[in-house]
Amino acid sequence: MTRFAADTTVPAERSRAEIEQILTRYGASEYMYGWREENAVVQFHMAGRHIRFVLPLPSKQDPAYTRTPARGKQRDPEAAERAWEQATRQRWRALALVIKAKLEAVDSGITTTEQEFLAHTVLPDGCTVGEHSLPMIRRAYETCTMVEILPMLLPASGGQPRRS
Repeated sequence: MTRFAADTTVPAERSRAEIEQILTRYGASEYMYGWREENAVVQFHMAGRHIRFVLPLPSKQDPAYTRTPARGKQRDPEAAERAWEQATRQRWRALALVIKAKLEAVDSGITTTEQEFLAHTVLPDGCTVGEHSLPMIRRAYETCTMVEILPMLLPASGGQPRRS
């Protein structure tokens, strides 16, 4: 399978700038970017919501970059750095594509901001909807039972939710 932008020459900095331009064009009112060794974060405010993407960055120690693909021989440091930089550029191009496609789908009336960005919507506790819901979804599939999303609203004996 071919990876999108696998051979891109677009620097990561240019992709980040492009993401900011895309967000501005589609009406974001805030934008931030940050990184640490293993992740980069892009967060923005749009349609009354904070939305956050965490972009996993490749590890410089990963054998995919430190060793040759064909024979697994150790690459020289410069070649390893070039391979790692290529992987980093590819991921930033992919994130720019995802954000642009989602915003275009919203702008074209195909979907809504809430639907497109639900998993990345930041909740008041600082976690995203995806971070909260994915463990519950995983458990529901593993046990073949529905997980109560708000169990505190159910009476102790089960049944219909309490109304306040």
